Amino acid sequence: MLNRLDHLAIVVPDTEEALRIWRDRFGFAVLFSEDVNGGITRLTHLDLGNTQLQLVQPLTDDHPLWEWLKQNGPGLHHFCLAVDDAAVAFEALPAGGLPAGQPTLTQGTGGRRSFFVDAAAAQGVRVEITGA
Repeated sequence: MLNRLDHLAIVVPDTEEALRIWRDRFGFAVLFSEDVNGGITRLTHLDLGNTQLQLVQPLTDDHPLWEWLKQNGPGLHHFCLAVDDAAVAFEALPAGGLPAGQPTLTQGTGGRRSFFVDAAAAQGVRVEITGA
């Protein structure tokens, strides 16, 4: 069911500042950038060759990722695995011991849907699942 690594996600307070590092210094090409979930989060994807780097910027003052940034600073937040159908995975993975850490699917990049596995089921690691 889990097909491949889709992306690695870094939470950043400012996308343009982060691009000066990941695009300008490391040389990773920007693939696309979009605001999702009603404009509360900006997701910018860079090409790493065999996967993508996703810069995640919270856009609203009350976004929960600001608290995460206060505690951790900019940095690696999660990795994401791709599936064919996110709704099927959302229903099936709990039977294998990987319950969702949220009540519903959310909007991911490119119109795909996504959810996070309960981190307690993955030794505290944040794992996102995304698919059609």
